[in-house]
Amino acid sequence: MGSSCWNGRDIPKFERLSGDKKTEVLIIGGGMAGLLCAYWLEKAGVDYMLCEADRICSGITKNTTAKISSQHGLIYAKLVREFGVDKAKLYLEANEEAVREYRRICENIDCGFENKDSFVYSRNSLREIENELAAIAKLGYRAEFCDSLSLPFKVEGAVKFHNQAQFDPLKFVANISRGLNIFEHTKIKELIGNTAITDRGKIEAEKIIVTTHFPFINKHGCYFVKMYQHRSYVIALEGAEDVNGIYVDASQNGLSFRNYGKYLLLGGGSHRTGKKGGCWQELEDLARKYYPHSQIKYRFATQDCMSLDGVPYIGQYSKNTPNMFVATGFNKWGMSSSMVAGKLLSDMVLGKENKYATVFDPSRTILRAQLGANLFETAVNFATPTTKRCPHLGCALKWNAQERSWDCPCHGSRFNEHGQLIDNPATDDI
Repeated sequence: MGSSCWNGRDIPKFERLSGDKKTEVLIIGGGMAGLLCAYWLEKAGVDYMLCEADRICSGITKNTTAKISSQHGLIYAKLVREFGVDKAKLYLEANEEAVREYRRICENIDCGFENKDSFVYSRNSLREIENELAAIAKLGYRAEFCDSLSLPFKVEGAVKFHNQAQFDPLKFVANISRGLNIFEHTKIKELIGNTAITDRGKIEAEKIIVTTHFPFINKHGCYFVKMYQHRSYVIALEGAEDVNGIYVDASQNGLSFRNYGKYLLLGGGSHRTGKKGGCWQELEDLARKYYPHSQIKYRFATQDCMSLDGVPYIGQYSKNTPNMFVATGFNKWGMSSSMVAGKLLSDMVLGKENKYATVFDPSRTILRAQLGANLFETAVNFATPTTKRCPHLGCALKWNAQERSWDCPCHGSRFNEHGQLIDNPATDDI
């Protein structure tokens, strides 16, 4: 697959679990969301521990493009329509607060933090840009219309947010993880009540936070029908122009842009995991067209959990699990959503009220159009005859020739050509 431009950072190493433990709060999963939960619990003086099956941030986080923004595509017109002005405004405030928290934390650490303007553009619809601007105005937030951008093609228009940001995510992780109570190479095999079972001992916890990207506990919360996964591809170009901002297409399958030092990170080629898409080939073709004198230095890919309504699931894992919490469904906006999750979940385990809890409540209605698409995809792949089946829930796996992996179109688990697990929610090899 290649490696991202963030690899090679000097991230602290942590010991494996040895023997049985007791803790007030157990965090399962050491990506950015899990680390920020640990960070805020550490600040609050709570007895906690974090367990990561591999190395911290060795999964999805290491392949992010690390845009820190409250501008998540053209989301606000949709939120106003489906949730109302009040909840849409809370969503915006939660993510703006996340941007500010990153800025505050990064003041004293070396992680390449830069303030940047953010743009969502459309190449074919001025009306959708105008609708988004009108929705944002209802929320009392300042956004600007632009029709000329530092991109290699014309656009119909764009929505501009000021004072957003970008950074080096693994340098950030290297700094904030020092001193946290983390156990690496410690895989949670199952939960029995409030006891986590590992190969190296049992952990009894009063409360449990699951931040494993896609939740691995199937009997609660119905996350296997509430989400699917979407793959995105990135190439890092040397010798391309500085676009001076962070850019994303209004279309889910469009292009994204941001600079990192001497590199331009060009993202796109995306598709539902297990389906066909443009992948890196699409990006390489576009690089030759738009930046003919540039050279590809890195290429990497990631995938994102997509919720039914465009809003993450952050809060109580299900109505029947009062002491278990979750953060998932970040819809390609993992950096700001991870900070929202860290703040919100640390408040929840401490019994504090948080005004954003109702917006991100995982038990909100699932009666959304995407639910039908998810159920259809699952039914089709259950019925597909093939010898390669996903150990998660038995769907037929599809061969991904560009990445040489077996991918699950139902829930997004991925395995290498030898059947070894790459991405969850599956927990075992084929």
